[in-house]
Amino acid sequence: MEKISILHTNDLHSHFENWPKIRRFLHEKQASLPEVITVDLGDFADRWHPLTEATDGQANVALMNQIHYDAVTIGNNEGIGNGKEVLNHLYDEANFDVILANLYDKQTLQLPTWAKPYKIITSKQGTKIGLIGATAAFPLTYNPNGWDIRQWMEILPTLVQQLLPQVDVLVLMSHLGIEEDHLIAQELPAIDVILGSHTHHHFPNGKMVNGVQLAAASKFGYYVGEVTLFLDDQHRLLKTTAQTYATEDMAENPEDADEIFQYMENGHRLLQAKKVAWLPYDLQLEPTVSESLISETLEAVRERGKTEVSLLNTGLFLSELPKGLVNQDQLHTILPHPMRLIRVTLLGRDVRRLVLEIEKNRLFLRNFPILGMGFRGKIFGEIIYDGLTYDEINHEVYWKGQKIVDNQSYQLTTVDHLMFVPFFPTIEVAGTSEFLFPEFIRTVLAEHLAQKYPLAILEE
Repeated sequence: MEKISILHTNDLHSHFENWPKIRRFLHEKQASLPEVITVDLGDFADRWHPLTEATDGQANVALMNQIHYDAVTIGNNEGIGNGKEVLNHLYDEANFDVILANLYDKQTLQLPTWAKPYKIITSKQGTKIGLIGATAAFPLTYNPNGWDIRQWMEILPTLVQQLLPQVDVLVLMSHLGIEEDHLIAQELPAIDVILGSHTHHHFPNGKMVNGVQLAAASKFGYYVGEVTLFLDDQHRLLKTTAQTYATEDMAENPEDADEIFQYMENGHRLLQAKKVAWLPYDLQLEPTVSESLISETLEAVRERGKTEVSLLNTGLFLSELPKGLVNQDQLHTILPHPMRLIRVTLLGRDVRRLVLEIEKNRLFLRNFPILGMGFRGKIFGEIIYDGLTYDEINHEVYWKGQKIVDNQSYQLTTVDHLMFVPFFPTIEVAGTSEFLFPEFIRTVLAEHLAQKYPLAILEE
């Protein structure tokens, strides 16, 4: 009986504090197992970490190179968290193959040059294992960034039929999420193994769905997964098993702490070297003061969107910006969110409804803890308007001092996060939203500060 092990990692999200243990564990497994394939399922890079931000993810790829992965696919943090040009060069120095079947260049309608739809690996005994990669489809954010992202049902059925005559075992490297993995197992049982990620689910001993082996290893490097294939001498798959290994139980070396510390320090150092502006005064968190960080950012957002109105929630801002030299490390610390801006077009009556939704939720959201959807703060906070005012007594909304006209069209700029949270449905239901790429909100603020408070002052 032939035994083949597939080691899988996923959704590290730049949590390098677990990396030394994971790397050592994978190396030991690779050395001890008779036949092993090692893969990563995406979201290895996340710009919350200063080293990822400072190197546009190149530091993450350098760490991945230490493992000699046989194949990786991308997650939304790689695909959406980077501008198109950055993503097109993210894997220039990679010593592994990127397997991705459902992302196409909008201009060429071809897969990007750095990706392959599948890979076939032949074991020492001649068994052929086919690997397919697919990532979560978010057309609202992929398309404005120059990509044509396809749903898995447009790609996988044909690709599976194409590969079946060529392989003995078919494995899907999925960054699609638990619900999609279950659906694929029902719709495409010819796939033997689905290695899951994206929704951070965990199957300690795998899960069988319609005869398909599902496996998943949580998030942040908390676990490493292993699927074992058992085959007869005719390369027929007899059975599969799945398990995960907790990182907290893995061996720790004395030098690990220093390595982890250096990742953070190097990131901060690289970002600190990128000077942005010279502030003549502190920019405070209080939105009502004259020298307010939130007001300054609202102005920057409004200018970038070329609109008369902008709005932001105070929970986005994690600390104030002190007087003096401003560098990118400070802006990354203050605004760590991988959020981009959206320009929203609404009729006047829908602007009024949006404001009423905001006002209705204001007290509830003031201290509301929120996670996910690109938010890297602690609480949502309060929404602050720039260019809008609300008359609480008459429930009337004024745009630049003028009463809203129901059938007139208006445009405002805000962060994409407000479109994804469930509190303000008017933005998505009644509005037309244009995503502004490639800048993050902190990048927009940096450009605004650089123009308004130029570094040239230092030379005077």
